[in-house]
Amino acid sequence: MDLRFGADTARRVRRAVLALAVGAGVLGAPAPAVAEDGIDPYLDRTAESADTPSLSWSDCQDGFQCATAQVPLDYNGPRDERIELAVIKLPATDPGRRIGTLFVHFGGPGASGVDRLRERARWPWLFSEELRARFDVVSWDSRAVSRSAPVRCFPTEDEQTAFLAAMPAMPAIPAEEPPFYDWAARFAERCAQQAGPILNHASTADTARDLDLLRRAVGDPLLTYHGISYGTQVGAVYANMFPGRVRAMVFDGSMDFEGNVNGHDGRGATVPLDTRQNVADAISATFDAFLRQCSEAGPRCAFSGGDPKLKWLTLIERARLAPIELDGRAWTYSTIVNAAADLSQPSTFPDLAALLQRLFDAGTALPGLVRASASYTGNRTEAYHAIQCTDSTVPTDTGIYSRAAVSEDQRVPYFGRVAVFSSITCAFWHGHAADRYTGPWNRTTAAPILVLNNRFDPATPLAGAYDGAAQLARARVVVTEGVGHSSMYVPSTCTELVKREYLFTGGGPPEDTHCAADRSPFDLGPVL
Repeated sequence: MDLRFGADTARRVRRAVLALAVGAGVLGAPAPAVAEDGIDPYLDRTAESADTPSLSWSDCQDGFQCATAQVPLDYNGPRDERIELAVIKLPATDPGRRIGTLFVHFGGPGASGVDRLRERARWPWLFSEELRARFDVVSWDSRAVSRSAPVRCFPTEDEQTAFLAAMPAMPAIPAEEPPFYDWAARFAERCAQQAGPILNHASTADTARDLDLLRRAVGDPLLTYHGISYGTQVGAVYANMFPGRVRAMVFDGSMDFEGNVNGHDGRGATVPLDTRQNVADAISATFDAFLRQCSEAGPRCAFSGGDPKLKWLTLIERARLAPIELDGRAWTYSTIVNAAADLSQPSTFPDLAALLQRLFDAGTALPGLVRASASYTGNRTEAYHAIQCTDSTVPTDTGIYSRAAVSEDQRVPYFGRVAVFSSITCAFWHGHAADRYTGPWNRTTAAPILVLNNRFDPATPLAGAYDGAAQLARARVVVTEGVGHSSMYVPSTCTELVKREYLFTGGGPPEDTHCAADRSPFDLGPVL
């Protein structure tokens, strides 16, 4: 069944989704402590002995409520040192029909769940009015992130800003690699010196244990969850550590879990992290889709004149020979590639098109589009590495990265290097989690898992989403025919309805369900 539809056929789709409900009685109603098929909901015993946090909610503007939760720093000593997690809630708007709590992890790793829920809780394509009526929507800053025992690698924000802003550009030739590697090693060393004990307790396994304590704290017998991007990794770890406690889980912009942590067939120590997950292929395919949409948009896309593909090749090859000077600034091959690879949010596509056209014309660049020169705030960069480098096996020999840069540049022109060098700091990382989760991924959960992914997603490739779903015991994939990263950035009425009905009832969509995106990135008016 094809679920590409408009609002006028929503009722028909809703009936179809409801008629195909799976796991009836598991979703939408309290489940027994132990599932009927004998799934043990207390698989991870280390979290079981920890105290349930007490959440004292208080108003924190715009209808939100905030609290802090005390959880163990080290679950092997659950009553020793504690850390505090910052938690935020948007209460259900129809308490009489409330189902429970929907926990949301917005991904990263390193993004503040508190800030993102404040910004995005009322985005209708992400959390519809119908969904918010039935659930308290809750998010939190994961351990090591922002307000929750944050990893801090610098004594002051000024030093942080100066150091991160001085990161060398992605190496375009071998001569540029040594300073790039040196910067990454110095960054890892600063974190080892400054971060303290959280550096060894920032794994996704510990975040999954934190999530189970939060579930207990709100009084839900089972977990209802929406994980986006890296949040799908959190969800997959939780589902396999606590399989009997799954009420409903949506994985949105989903990952290849085994590839992310171990690498398939022992490739973790020999293939860079994003390379082994085919991120470069995804960026390239998404950029081609961006160019196609630009051409179709005509004058609504600034780069549409002539042949956008040919113009891109002309532009980037010219930059390979020498930087393009625009308004007193040198745009190098690497900075242009990195700008072109930043494709997660379709709402930025018009600005990207305008930038490429100005570069092509050797005009003036648009301000504020280059992420490398932006002001750094918070600790997202530090937290990303503290979590990702702790979780994943990666090569530690810089020669592997240098050789991969050559081979990937040949295999995926322009974007192959982006995936090779994206996690280079992990090669030098000092943090270590003795109990990081490395599998299995196929423990039978008390309810099936819904996987959502866009056709062209530069961060979580569709092929990886299928791979990750195949690793799970009970999962079904729904494809949104859109360009960008997750349903957070690609509005789709169809996708939201499928998600909502699943969260309400356990209704699973038919096999091979496809949904249309609601609009082109070049339609008039901003998406966000």
